[in-house]
Amino acid sequence: MTKMLGQLTILTRRARLLGLAAVWMLAVAWVAPAAAQEGPGVRAGLSASPDQFFIGGHYVTRPLVDRLRFQPNVEAGFGSDATLVAFNVEFGFWMRLNAEWQAFVGGGPAMNLYSSDHQDTTDIKAGFNVLAGVQRRGGLFFELKVGVIDSPDVKLTVGYTIR
Repeated sequence: MTKMLGQLTILTRRARLLGLAAVWMLAVAWVAPAAAQEGPGVRAGLSASPDQFFIGGHYVTRPLVDRLRFQPNVEAGFGSDATLVAFNVEFGFWMRLNAEWQAFVGGGPAMNLYSSDHQDTTDIKAGFNVLAGVQRRGGLFFELKVGVIDSPDVKLTVGYTIR
């Protein structure tokens, strides 16, 4: 019975984390029209340390200043006996490579919610990400993210921005 209650607690904690992630993405969608939006999107990939598969969503604005864009995202990672929900407040500097491709570099702070499958705790840890990527004109993109402080060490992402 105790083991069953422990598993129920883990499921409840994950549901709360995913619910919080969904609310955050809705808040970003509501605020975005004031920031001259470019589009929402989806993302997925793999991270190292912790070794996880993650899925998420993002929003990319039109340039705020020159070629600087605000691109907040949320990612939920699963694996390594843990769940991680990362709220990333990132900015990217975009450069046109040719008619089809753009490159971007940037970074920003992160709030990471770590939940262990073995312990009944959820830890909130600050982090920072540095990123680089390329995006095709139609919306397909590839991104490499390096984390410091308490963010995952490396993330490889593929995604699509809806236009």
